[in-house]
Amino acid sequence: MPPSVVHLPNGNDVTVAPIFGGLNFKASELSRHPTPFPPGWTIIIHSEDSDESHDGGSPLPSPDFDLGPRKKHHTHRFQKPTLRNDHLFISSISNPASSDFKPAISPTRQIAMMLWTTLWWYFHQPEPEVQVENAASAKTTPAGRPKGDWRVTINREGIFKGKHLLQKLERMGLIINDDSSVGADTSREGIAEAWPQAYVTRRHFWQLDARIFLFTLSPMINSPFPSGSPAHSRPASPNRANILKADNTGAVTPPFGLQQTSWSTTDPFHSSSHLPTYFPPAPPTYIWTGNTRHPKRPKAPRQGEIFYTRYIPSLGETLSLRVASLSSRAVPHSPSLPSGMGLRPLTGASDTTIPTLSGISDGPSDVELLHKWMNDPRVAYSWGEDGPIEHQREFLEGGLKLKHSFPVIGCFDGKPFAYFEIYWVKEDRLGAHLGGSIGEWDRGFHCLVGEQEFRGSHRVKVWLSALVHYCLLADPRTNAVMLEPRVDNEKLRRYCEDVGFFKEREITFPHKQSNLMKILRETWEAPCL
Repeated sequence: MPPSVVHLPNGNDVTVAPIFGGLNFKASELSRHPTPFPPGWTIIIHSEDSDESHDGGSPLPSPDFDLGPRKKHHTHRFQKPTLRNDHLFISSISNPASSDFKPAISPTRQIAMMLWTTLWWYFHQPEPEVQVENAASAKTTPAGRPKGDWRVTINREGIFKGKHLLQKLERMGLIINDDSSVGADTSREGIAEAWPQAYVTRRHFWQLDARIFLFTLSPMINSPFPSGSPAHSRPASPNRANILKADNTGAVTPPFGLQQTSWSTTDPFHSSSHLPTYFPPAPPTYIWTGNTRHPKRPKAPRQGEIFYTRYIPSLGETLSLRVASLSSRAVPHSPSLPSGMGLRPLTGASDTTIPTLSGISDGPSDVELLHKWMNDPRVAYSWGEDGPIEHQREFLEGGLKLKHSFPVIGCFDGKPFAYFEIYWVKEDRLGAHLGGSIGEWDRGFHCLVGEQEFRGSHRVKVWLSALVHYCLLADPRTNAVMLEPRVDNEKLRRYCEDVGFFKEREITFPHKQSNLMKILRETWEAPCL
């Protein structure tokens, strides 16, 4: 297995390289400029099968297809993922020098971050065959066999031998244990036996918010390492209000006194306290909108704020979603730079400058983008919002004032390509047509692609699944995501079905006849990679 680079959503890159008996994870930035990300760790990963599968028979039965006692296991070197026979554990950790960084406030959270990053790498590997072969399905054709969940087992070995570590990781939501009983054995051996098959499924992993697990270490005073979050290695789209001002030396000075951070304050992972940036949703408080009683919604992200970003391996580009802005100037973005390239290394915690970003251009504002896109005959045919630029300004201003919806600009490598509207269904006009069949936290979105160069089924699957991914991450109580494209938009209906949506029925609005497309949390697998 050749070395590979893992692009994390917080901008860090991690190099994964094979070593004897396992894999080494190391922060890629260490070879180019200082980073407050933990230097590295080593995992042991292998595949197991039973006597039955080793002899050419069916693989180990899953808990979903209980066919009797498990057979003797055979261990193999990991080469590619299997559906449910892979096992891993973290064997060692490389901590930074105590003179450079303070110890992690919570060692458990540091271990959780390493395991989460390991799983991010693992679930970016090629998907194994999901059809399950067992005694019951042996005579069924492969295409008709039952499907199983792709999962990896977390062995209670290495650093996971800690008495309560796996229990803490489960309480953080990172791992799953099928045995939910208290257990009657109080011995150390009994505690270990209570965690025989901790595991993580792909479906479970992709519904975990990365902000729960990703954070940075705090540098010591006079440390040569920067005190802020690491420099972005990929483009983003921060707010114009936070744009950096160049000084006479060509360096870039950050606003608001953030003298040691190179991240925009709009970054969803930025934390001057070096703690995870995830906060759970508030308990529901019910209000009325017209004749509809619904939970009070959290305030939407601010104008220009990036609320979702993810590197797409199949495209070699970064997808980001940010709130649209009424600013008369373009919302700036970083140029496409490989990690660490074109950046001036930070020299210390007292440094008053951050890496210089060259090539920031002043393109069209969001209103100008909407004016261009809405006047494209292809878009106007579906949206009907063509007209002078004043019309698009009023359109966007109205969208920003809605309490149940907010307008979004989608970007690939920082270049705007699409306009979306993400809304809560219950108080939307769609909710009035669904009655009691709608959930309190169900979401929906509208979409249009304005730039011709970013059209195509390979890209549609990426941003469609990313919008669903965001909706499911934003609130764990959201159980369904919906679209209501016009019935004559057959292409979008097929694209939706390709990523897991199904047509529930048709909806008759005053202005259009729509297909109600729906995807459920329980059937959603993963975003397109």
